[in-house]
Amino acid sequence: MPDLPEPIAYAVPVFIVMVLTDMVLARLQDRTRYNVKDTWISLLLGLGSLVASALTAGAVLAIGLWARQFALFDISFSLWAWALAFILYDIAFYFAHRASHRIRWMWASHVIHHSSQHYNLSTALRQSWTGLISLGFIFFLPLFLLGFPPAMLFFVGSLNTIYQFWIHTEAVRRMPVWFESVMNTPSHHRVHHATNPRYLDRNYAGVFIVWDRLFGTFVSERDEEAPRYGIVKNLGRFNLIWAAFHEWVEMARDAWAAPGLKNKLAYLVAPPGWSHDGSRDTSEAIFARWAARHATVDPLHRDHAADRRQHV
Repeated sequence: MPDLPEPIAYAVPVFIVMVLTDMVLARLQDRTRYNVKDTWISLLLGLGSLVASALTAGAVLAIGLWARQFALFDISFSLWAWALAFILYDIAFYFAHRASHRIRWMWASHVIHHSSQHYNLSTALRQSWTGLISLGFIFFLPLFLLGFPPAMLFFVGSLNTIYQFWIHTEAVRRMPVWFESVMNTPSHHRVHHATNPRYLDRNYAGVFIVWDRLFGTFVSERDEEAPRYGIVKNLGRFNLIWAAFHEWVEMARDAWAAPGLKNKLAYLVAPPGWSHDGSRDTSEAIFARWAARHATVDPLHRDHAADRRQHV
């Protein structure tokens, strides 16, 4: 098994240069893209994520190696295997990412990435400290079971992460049509980070937007409706520890106070916004209310709402 380099280690200096460049451009174009306190929180969350990843990488590798002993094939380091591993990893990422918006236990970890009300390259660094606890790695175990070498999977996973860095920007409006049709882009990912009812919980892609188009979760960005970033209930303060763990705390409070074991478990695995008494709104409820208001104005919204209910 070859000793492959860690691509992210080489990418970090490039990330820093790109963030600084984006900040300079923002000063010239739109100063609202960056907030000093928000940017510091993003950078510190990114640093904490690197530390957490380093501490837990061994556990993920051990789980992967355990799964690989049951592998169906013994896949070599050939060119076709690299290409297939990259594509299959991206499909696994799509479903892991989608689950992290639909299962509150996983959302408690992923919400960190969405907690900024600004959208810039520093937002890409705003990553979870509790990725291992969220169990998202389960979605990638089938790749080990197929027989892909762990070193190959870790390498293409790093490439997947690196690709997603550049799409966290408002400086790039649209890419060429052919590129927008196949690849994830800043425009597509702005939709994903938006809290507008039209955009909420859409565009889960990592590298290839074709998965969203295929599985019915794609929505294009509209020039007449600028994305509003953040989460449905924004943090309201710049506190590093609260930003890292707030949803775990809120989820634990809800589960503890809920009546009956069924409701307690539901607060852990139901979609974010679910409540046993219906006092809160899930993303589906928010969208349905928005769609009902707009259906009388634009009948096309009825078809859009029906399509969304079918695929959520």
